[in-house]
Amino acid sequence: MNVQDVLARAWQVHQSGQPAEAEAAYRQVLARYPRHPATLVYLGIALYDQRRFAESAVAYQDALTIQPQFPIAWNNLGNSLRMLGRLDEADACFSNAISQQPGYLSPLKNRGTLWIWSGEVERGLAAYHEALRLAPEEPELHRNLGVIYLLQQRYEEGWPEYRYRWHFLPAARVPGAGAVWQGEDPAGKVFLLYPEQGIGDAIHFVRAAHTLRQAGARTILRCDPKLIPLFSSIGGIDMLIPDGLPIDSFGLPRIDYQASLIDVVDRWYGRTGQLAVAYPAVVADPAAYIDVGATLVDFWRRSLVIPGPRVGICWQGNPDFHADVYRSISLAEFAPLTEVAGVSLVSLQHGYGSEQLQRASFGDRIHRLPDTIDRSGGAFMDTAAIIRNLDLVITIDTSTAHLAAALGVPVWLLLGRVPDWRWLQSGATSDWYPTIQIFRQQRMGDWSSLFDQVVDELRAWVASRSVGI
Repeated sequence: MNVQDVLARAWQVHQSGQPAEAEAAYRQVLARYPRHPATLVYLGIALYDQRRFAESAVAYQDALTIQPQFPIAWNNLGNSLRMLGRLDEADACFSNAISQQPGYLSPLKNRGTLWIWSGEVERGLAAYHEALRLAPEEPELHRNLGVIYLLQQRYEEGWPEYRYRWHFLPAARVPGAGAVWQGEDPAGKVFLLYPEQGIGDAIHFVRAAHTLRQAGARTILRCDPKLIPLFSSIGGIDMLIPDGLPIDSFGLPRIDYQASLIDVVDRWYGRTGQLAVAYPAVVADPAAYIDVGATLVDFWRRSLVIPGPRVGICWQGNPDFHADVYRSISLAEFAPLTEVAGVSLVSLQHGYGSEQLQRASFGDRIHRLPDTIDRSGGAFMDTAAIIRNLDLVITIDTSTAHLAAALGVPVWLLLGRVPDWRWLQSGATSDWYPTIQIFRQQRMGDWSSLFDQVVDELRAWVASRSVGI
């Protein structure tokens, strides 16, 4: 078998979601042909997909040392350097890729993303528009523009552009479940609703069911089975059904329309002319629209033998999320909070990132919850009851933030330099959740300055509680 055949087979393994196995195959080729630039690029991609960005950059640099005229290698090196925060070097790589291959779309898109996420939004938008001149129908570019316009509160432009996401999310639609809602009068109609993105989005936008119910619709929500217990308390949902089974197995009434929860926010804005962020006002009690029940809350009240005030913390999101590197924080950054007298810190981190507690020198000053929580009653049920027994939650932008705010618990939300569109570009509060206070990173990668502010606020918060303010 020749090198190209080996690489083709390894790439198939790689594309099947096994980058570590593909890496081993690429290294076997390099053991025999150490100066094979294409294999070095494949290796760089495998390393990148394992979030080993520094190693991937070295692989691309080695390839370029052998073959300087290699646009794909320059583009990929730019992406690795971007993830390492080496912005100007990354931009120079994208420029090299474009100069070597005029009309090469990928580095133009990547250059836009580079500057958007580093906080230079207008510079990033200029790169996206340049790319659109080359590929005016490219769905990803339009989707990206939509996200930025929504961040900038340019809703009339943002929602239509953001709808391009459906060009690469078609599987989220439900065959045979009615037409996709385009904003028609919902009164008297039956809607099949569903989340389209992550758990945080589901918790955030599930209120859309109440919006439609208030307008006279009947609502059926199809979601991950593990979320059904949590969502059972939410008003505005007539029926909950689990994903994974044909919809005709539930004996449902005739469905008039289907829509994702975000579709409802989008189309409700277009139908009413209201700002998209105004729609939660139709919810009866937007400060607390999820309830886990007094029995479970009381159980954890008795189980949490922790002095107050009690502050939950969460620092890591799902690393598979494409922008996780910009939102997640090392637990080490939270160290100053352990020095604030009068508070008990409680880890709300489960799975990803929880291993950092073992390594942190201050880990013994953070209370840990049992590994068995949320295993019997449904996803987030124990966590929700525990959060109801906390006085404050300090967290990055992840599902924990949405859950705590949906429970009506005070949340201090820590945001990177360029946040998700729903949090906008400025402001210390959010129309989505009245209990959220926002702390914003001022310089990409600089979390220490943000935590200086959080520590000062936390000390003032403790002092105000001690004197009953």
